Order: sequence, then C-alpha cells, then structure tokens
Amino acid sequence: MSVRSTAQRYGSVAMSLHWLIAALVIANICIGLYMGDLPRGDPTKFQLFALHKSIGLSVLALSVLRVLWRLANPVPPSPAGLSPILKLAGRAVHFLLYFLIVAIPLAGWLMVSVGSMGHPTQVFGLFGWPSFPILADMPRSAGHPYHEAFETAHVWLAWSAIILIPLHVGAALYHQFVRRDDVLKRMLPGTRLQGNA
Repeated sequence: MSVRSTAQRYGSVAMSLHWLIAALVIANICIGLYMGDLPRGDPTKFQLFALHKSIGLSVLALSVLRVLWRLANPVPPSPAGLSPILKLAGRAVHFLLYFLIVAIPLAGWLMVSVGSMGHPTQVFGLFGWPSFPILADMPRSAGHPYHEAFETAHVWLAWSAIILIPLHVGAALYHQFVRRDDVLKRMLPGTRLQGNA
C-alpha cells in the first residue's frame, strides 16, 4: 500500500489518520455526553474531564496534521456516474467534517485556557499542553464571557458532529451496499478494489 494517496485509493497515512481521529472523536463525544450528566462534585467527572481534554488536544494535533496532509495529497475522485448533487453533498460533508475536527478541540482548548493563569493542561499525565496565549493571563472575571462563548461554540460544534458523523457513515454504507462501488474500500486497508480484482 502506498504511503501517499493515489487516483484509486487513499494512502496509508490518510487511512491511519482517518480511523485514529474517527475513533478519538467518537470516544470523546461519548465521554462528553456521559460526564455532562454527572453531578458537579463527582470525582469521576474530574477524571473524565481530564481524559476528555487529553483526547481533544490529541485530536487537534492529529487533525492539523491531517489537513496539511490532505492539502499535499489529492484525494481519489468521486466515482463515475455519481450525480452532481451527491458529489456536492459529499464534498460539503467532507469539508464540514474537516472543519469540525479542528474547530471542536480548538474551541475546547480556548475555553480551558481562559483564566488558567498559564497553567498547562496535562495530556494523559505525560506532558503539559500550554494554555492559549493572551487568554491564559486573563483574570477570571474578565475572561468569564469568553469562557462562556467558547463553551457554547464547543457544545454546538460537537452536536454538529453528532449529526454529520452518522450521515457520513450512512453515505459510506450507501456506496458499499447500494451503489456497490469502491468508495468505502479505498479507505479500508487490505481491501481489494473492483478494478484490481
């Protein structure tokens, strides 16, 4: 399998980033929904919040890498015979998902940076991730409206992903089982494409 994407399928780097980010995003959505229902003083909530931040910052770093890799590696074209509306819808969903995998963790990082007094976030207890410059030194009272705005953005963006991810999965399944083309297979390692059978 090629490291770089080709006209037939995605390369190993794009596949690895896709599936790793997908797993982390889904895990973090589940953690976020679960911890949101826990009482404020619950010690489990603090532990889950720390894990949620660590996963989110990992997604941010991997997503920036993925976007840069995507810009340097053209993706395989849409399958032949796909209607212009479905092509446009597919491109729009992909663009929005790329936006969300960067914007959701970025909004979370900005949120926790407000009023942190420069204290870094511990990523899986291994190293500190610095707070966002300018926001970190802001007094809590002055930073409260910014914190609220970033929190609202983080939540709304996450709900957008909750809607778009099943749509993306449904489209992949549609291509696999209704259209019977190689759209899903070209993102799965070890699969044989129809043209290569």
